[in-house]
Order: sequence, then C-alpha cells, then structure tokens
Amino acid sequence: MTVRLQKFLADAGVASRRASEQIILEGRVRVNGHPVRQLGSKLDPEHDEVTLDGKVVRAKRKVYLALHKPRGCVCTRKDEHGRPTIFDLLPREWHNLYSVGRLDFASEGLLFLTNDGEFALRLTHPRYGVRKQYVATVEGRVDAALLQQFERGVWHDGEKLKAERARLVSSGGPRSVVQLELAEGKYREVRRMFESHGLTVRQLVRTQIGRIKLGELKTGRWRTLTPTEIKTLLS
Repeated sequence: MTVRLQKFLADAGVASRRASEQIILEGRVRVNGHPVRQLGSKLDPEHDEVTLDGKVVRAKRKVYLALHKPRGCVCTRKDEHGRPTIFDLLPREWHNLYSVGRLDFASEGLLFLTNDGEFALRLTHPRYGVRKQYVATVEGRVDAALLQQFERGVWHDGEKLKAERARLVSSGGPRSVVQLELAEGKYREVRRMFESHGLTVRQLVRTQIGRIKLGELKTGRWRTLTPTEIKTLLS
C-alpha cells in the first residue's frame, strides 16, 4: 500500500506533517537514492528506502491498544497533583502512546491508545461521527420525558449537548441506570447533560466505541486491537 511521503515522515516521528512538507521542499529527502521535492509523492513503505540528510528513515510500528480505564486515574502521562495515570498500567515501552480522547478522573471504561495520528483523528473528530456508548448510574429518578429531551438536545453553559440514543435500563429505588449513545464526545458531556436537570452521575462507564465493546476486559487491563477491529473502526 502506498502512502504520501509527508505522511510517512510524520508517522515515523521525523516531524509534523506540515514540517515534513517543508523538509521535502528543501530537497533533504531521497527515495531509493533519488531526491524528491514534490509534495504528494507516494512510496511503498514495505519496499522503498527513504533517507533524510543521508540517514535511513524507518517506519514506526503502529500500536493500537484497548484499555479498561479504572476510576481514579487520569489520561495524561504526568499529573501535577500526583494522581495515578493510565500509563502506570502500561509497559514502559508504550509510554510514548497517547489516548484517543479521554475519560475524566471519576469515569471508567473503554479507552484506546495509539501512536497513529490518523487513527486518533478518525475516532475523535466530530465529522466522522463515531458513536460511543455509556452506562450512567444517576442519583434520582429518570423518566422517558427526560431521555427524549436528551435526544433532542439540552443546553449547559451555553453549549448544546445531545445524545443520539438514550434508554432507561432500570429505575428502581433512589437511583436510575441509563444507557446513552453519543456521536461527538464533548468535555464531560454525559455528566453535564444530567447536571443540566439537577441530577448527579454516581458512576459512568464507557462500554463501546464504534463496534468495539468493552466486553470481558477487566478493570486496569489492556489488550491489542486486532487488524479486523482496526479496519472496522476506520470504516
């Protein structure tokens, strides 16, 4: 499979894609010994040799992980308050990965990590509309009328928040359990939807991203995504 030269350089960690374009224009890159100055030139990473200033550039192995993020840790590499991070759960060799989107400190569930910027963009940018499912345990009674409002959209701090689907799982006793499906993933969106109606989320679990489910993955454990799963997410 061929890729654009600037993408190959960016994926290999040489520079950002825009900076890689400038490097190409400066004539510092050769493919199979021939200088390439034209943006958009393509190559086959499996068979073509790329050099930058005479040094061979090797493709970086792409990594795709699914993690069951526990409650009580953050998604950054380091935390200024000294709180645990998701990288405490991973082998040191994968500390260069970054999370695809985030879950807040008090939330748990399915989270992807990768070193593939295109993959991250496809899963997080609103224009691709990748659906994510959550199960929220809420303090108080939730009825069908409120869920219909969530599907139409509610306002919180001047921003419209909307669920693609909202379903009541149970509403017995002092708490309700609600399943929500979102397409955008705005900051603390699920919690803010309930806060807009004076309700507090006591537990929030992301159970699915696209077609990939959390399944039996235990809290704090991770696994690599299969090639089929990666292809499914990108389609």
